[in-house]
Amino acid sequence: MSTKENAVTEVGEVGLPEDLARADLYGLIARFFHLPPDQELLDQIAATADQQEVAEDAPLAKAWMNLVEVAKNNPAQAWRDEFDANFISVGKPNVILNGSFYMAGHLNERPLVNIRNALKEFGLESAEEVTETEDHISSLCEVMRYLIAGDDVEISNLTNQRIFFNEHIRPWYDELCDAIEGTPEMHLYHPVAALTREFLAIEGQSFDMI
Repeated sequence: MSTKENAVTEVGEVGLPEDLARADLYGLIARFFHLPPDQELLDQIAATADQQEVAEDAPLAKAWMNLVEVAKNNPAQAWRDEFDANFISVGKPNVILNGSFYMAGHLNERPLVNIRNALKEFGLESAEEVTETEDHISSLCEVMRYLIAGDDVEISNLTNQRIFFNEHIRPWYDELCDAIEGTPEMHLYHPVAALTREFLAIEGQSFDMI
């Protein structure tokens, strides 16, 4: 996504550390669902293995370590093969990554219109190189990343984060994760789905406390 003024805020420039960590995780999830990870990204994830202390009651940390193991033990080509075989298709792919499908039963339905209206209010529009519609999970995660880490507090604030998440991500992310974890042909993206589910569940719980 990009603002109409083409202002780009890198994660890490502004905000509290915990918010920047949230923004980073939204960015990582967006990356996994936009394109299969390259070897550089997989190596970066694998390198965090010795930096984690996993508590027994920390499901998000456990989900991260499961992703680390899969990233460490499978090359980029294997990830690309799984991505292409299950998310890309001339017909109906094994797993659809668009919110309209889960919320309305079909692609390009009312939920997509609602998202476009929300983005217009934020002054956001899709970058020219982006081919997915705005209800794609990667696009939605990028919007959340901007609402957390952007430098315009009139747009990037907790209220907009809560509203956008509750209206456009929360209603369907569980079904998406179920679809990925329930696809026998998939293996590498199962820990990605588990990490996504745990993180977004925490997000929902946090927004409920506002």
